[in-house]
Amino acid sequence: MGGLAKGIAVIRAFSREHPAPTLSDIARSAAIPAATARRCLLTLEDLGYVTRHGRSFLLRPKVLELGAAYLDSMDIEHLTQTHLEDLARKTGDSAAMSVLDGNDIVYVARASVRTLLRLEAHVGSRFPAHATSMGRVLLAGLSPERLEHYFETAKLMALTDKTVCDPTELRALIDECRHSGYAAVADELAYGVVALAVPVLDLSGRIVAALNSSSHSGKMTRVRLVRDRLGMLRQLSRRISADLRAIPGLSLSAQV
Repeated sequence: MGGLAKGIAVIRAFSREHPAPTLSDIARSAAIPAATARRCLLTLEDLGYVTRHGRSFLLRPKVLELGAAYLDSMDIEHLTQTHLEDLARKTGDSAAMSVLDGNDIVYVARASVRTLLRLEAHVGSRFPAHATSMGRVLLAGLSPERLEHYFETAKLMALTDKTVCDPTELRALIDECRHSGYAAVADELAYGVVALAVPVLDLSGRIVAALNSSSHSGKMTRVRLVRDRLGMLRQLSRRISADLRAIPGLSLSAQV
């Protein structure tokens, strides 16, 4: 299974410090000949895990599927459900957690005590990242290269007349989120929906998921949502992160 080992080594050559390595960089990092690295990259490209940009290579969102089996085995929905249900009861609204998949967010857990008008989400629901609070939090966690790839490929469609579709304005909002640690939207994904989101971090401080609290914009303004629930969301994010770290496999992998 030497080929499998070399393919894994090629994938591991990508990192936060080297998100867009060249063929030479990858061969050096994987400690394999350039011709071997090229064959691995061509296979990974055919499978949809890697793409090229000039002389550089970039991981595609599909590579997240490799870790999805591990997340599924940990049953993220079960681990977070009690926390989300507690927040939903306290606020009288809904709470959810999502991850980034391509240019969309995907719900991995959700709890609600009421149904939002014209929008009902559930585990597995997908929404365009640019129009959601969780999407902007997750985009804020991307490297500059991956964020640039997002803007090159995403279709910034208007879902309402308040959806931010201008790339310059969206970049500014993502940058603001990166500095403030939260994002809030109102009537951008759907009329009547206002939401506030914060990041969920892994052991190294990277954003791996987003957590939100949603309400109806007819009864809750964006300013009031931030004022009343930001503290609760941040506290909940810390608890969920702590629970994930308590999983033996996750703790062990962090120590290796």
